[in-house]
Amino acid sequence: MLLLLAKDPEIRLREVAERVGITERAVQRIVADLELDRYIERERLGRRNRYRVHRDLPLRHPVEAHRKIASLIALVVEG
Repeated sequence: MLLLLAKDPEIRLREVAERVGITERAVQRIVADLELDRYIERERLGRRNRYRVHRDLPLRHPVEAHRKIASLIALVVEG
């Protein structure tokens, strides 16, 4: 999900759910968790949202915590 939001900051959560293969409600919970942990920031634009991924933060898993989100995004999205 983080990669989808980084690639398309204005993607609708319904589209994220379809691409990931989970319910829209599950996507909403994950986005809320990412927001709470400050991995993403949501900006309201009329009836839509724009998501900003904080690329300078470390990955969440302890094994990969020495890596920044930016390196994952560069590898998968921009690579």
